Amino acid sequence: MGEKSLFGTDGVRGVANREPMTVEMAVSLGRATAHVLQERQGGTRPRVVIGKDTRLSGAMLESALVAGLCSMGADVFLLGTLPTPGIAVLTIQQQADAGCVISASHNPFEDNGIKLFSRDGFKLPDEEEAGIEALMAGGSAAERLPTAGGIGNSFRVDDALERYVAFCKGTFPADMDLRGLRIVLDCANGATCQAAPAVFEQLGAAVTTLHASPNGLNINAGCGSQHTEDLSARVQAEGADIGLAFDGDGDRLIVVDEAGVELSGDHILTICAKDLKERGRLANNLAVGTVMSNFGLHAAMRNLGIEFACSAVGDRYLLELMKEKGGILGAESSGHMIFLDKHTTGDGIVSALQLLAVMCRTGQPVSALASVLTLSPQHLLNVDVARRPPLQDLPGVQAAIAAAEKELGQEGRVLVRYSGTQNMCRVMVEAPTEEVAARLCDSIAAALKSEIG
Repeated sequence: MGEKSLFGTDGVRGVANREPMTVEMAVSLGRATAHVLQERQGGTRPRVVIGKDTRLSGAMLESALVAGLCSMGADVFLLGTLPTPGIAVLTIQQQADAGCVISASHNPFEDNGIKLFSRDGFKLPDEEEAGIEALMAGGSAAERLPTAGGIGNSFRVDDALERYVAFCKGTFPADMDLRGLRIVLDCANGATCQAAPAVFEQLGAAVTTLHASPNGLNINAGCGSQHTEDLSARVQAEGADIGLAFDGDGDRLIVVDEAGVELSGDHILTICAKDLKERGRLANNLAVGTVMSNFGLHAAMRNLGIEFACSAVGDRYLLELMKEKGGILGAESSGHMIFLDKHTTGDGIVSALQLLAVMCRTGQPVSALASVLTLSPQHLLNVDVARRPPLQDLPGVQAAIAAAEKELGQEGRVLVRYSGTQNMCRVMVEAPTEEVAARLCDSIAAALKSEIG
């Protein structure tokens, strides 16, 4: 169906009220989505659920998306503020034909995005996104608008939050609870502000909640999965057993152990893979990461006798490889984890519950569980870029990469790539020491800034 230019690795994303994240685009996207759904199911009226995070622009884009969908004859079910994985759950439970998420995930509040789930709760395939985009570009959807009784309607789902909370609790072992555990949550002033405290409190934990007062402007602002300083300090001050940090839309988890040390998705993957293998439940003896996974994770998997495969960066590619190889466990180091036997998509709350189940099962603190993984020194820089020319066409950048790789030899690696969701280039270097990793990373970043910064 052609190449995509509007949809990135995680839907459409950008600064709200600027191209492409405009009201006009949302109306057009709603119309094209409804039309594609109608064609796929023989002309019957589509059912679409919509949920959003806490950004100020969410209501504006929701209204536009509803208008577009209804104008093309779809019925819309509004879930309100709900984590992205909760919208996947309700897509299935409502027997909807698609689910729409209005969120820019871990991005700052001025950004927003729209991503789509299929009726089975999985992200919409590339070919369907391409079909929607082609219809939007052609402008032909507006010519097919129904009238009279063919126009769609919208309805509110008042118990969406309660249903998602019940789903999350159902992924925790029925013969366990969290009584006796002290947990600190950082909800990033985002979509987990109500759901996460409810889940962990109802399972019996003593819960302290941080950054759970969204005002439309403070989502991800110095908090959440990318900023764990407050969480670390509170865990230590309260003598808590663990700290759990989510991102703005609730599909990522970063953990802080009882000593305030941050643990990445690589740690959680290793802990859970080891537990599943020991209990004979690790499908095909396989764990899946991405090309950004730390070198130390590869070594840990070998030591545990677990097969390890790497996908491209992005949860859709992680999931594709898991399904291709028959795996049930995959994770990005950024904290996006998929437990495919529990959910169709990454879910920070569900991931936390699986980790807590290992703690309850073993009686070990999370620091002890995490000791099975020794990370290689790694340095990561995000370089803002004004444009995105092919990296191979930048001689200064290529020279800096070549020099770094020559110095590292077999003792490290370099990965440079554009972000799929933001106007930045990510530079990652792993090396024998922190100093070498930082120095080489800085040299490549400087070359990037010189040529396209």
